[in-house]
Parts: sequence; structure tokens; C-alpha cells
Amino acid sequence: MTGQDERDAKQDIGELLVRYCTGIDQRDWELFRACFADDCHADYGDVGMWESAGAITEFMAATHAGMGHTLHRLSNVAVTVDGDEAEARSYVDAILMSADGHSGFNACGWYDDALTGTAGGWRITRRHFTMVHVRTISG
Repeated sequence: MTGQDERDAKQDIGELLVRYCTGIDQRDWELFRACFADDCHADYGDVGMWESAGAITEFMAATHAGMGHTLHRLSNVAVTVDGDEAEARSYVDAILMSADGHSGFNACGWYDDALTGTAGGWRITRRHFTMVHVRTISG
């Protein structure tokens, strides 16, 4: 892999992670689902564990259906690329408001991802979410 190819892969993976956040926050479940390989493994600790893109998408859609605005921010994205395989760690700071817009919660942690390059772009094949902090927002 040339240096340019590696930079392009890292850029593409960064954009994939942003699409994940955008998919949740805009309730665009098709966009969200496209971030994952069909047979992905996603472990969100106490939140749940899923063995397919369809299963995690169904859960997220149902969970967010009654919520108000949400905001998922990623930072400290570190990507290592080896051909068509990659690993990424990104920190997440998520605000999830209830439908009334006055209460909700703020969750912070990080995602450890394994990714595979496909003809359709990079996909998350394995994700582990580590929760570091959660607090209630009350209005």
C-alpha cells in the first residue's frame, strides 16, 4: 500500500465513522446500516450486543424513535490500515435528549473497530464500545 493509498483509506474510514453518527442523529437508518458489514459483531456492553447490521440497526431505530434531538461527536480518531483490513479507535461524546427536549443523558466513551474494505467502501466488521462516563441531563 502506498502512502497515498493509506491516507485515502484513513480519510474514507473517518468519513464512514461520521456517517455512523449522522445516520443516528438524522434517523437515516439506511445510512446507518451501510456503515456495517452484514455479519458484523457489535458489543456495546450493558447496552447490548448484536451479530448483524440488521440487528443493530433495528435496535437503534427502535431506541431512538421516541427521543428528541441527539448529537454524536467523534474525536481522537486513530486508524491503522493493513491492505483491506483496518483498526480504528474513536472517542464518542453523545447527547441524547428525550422528546420533551428538557431531559436526557450524556454518554462518553470510545469505539474500537475492526473494518474491512469492500467494493462498496469500508465497513465495520467488529465494534466494541467502552463506556467511560454517563450522566443524566435534567431541565
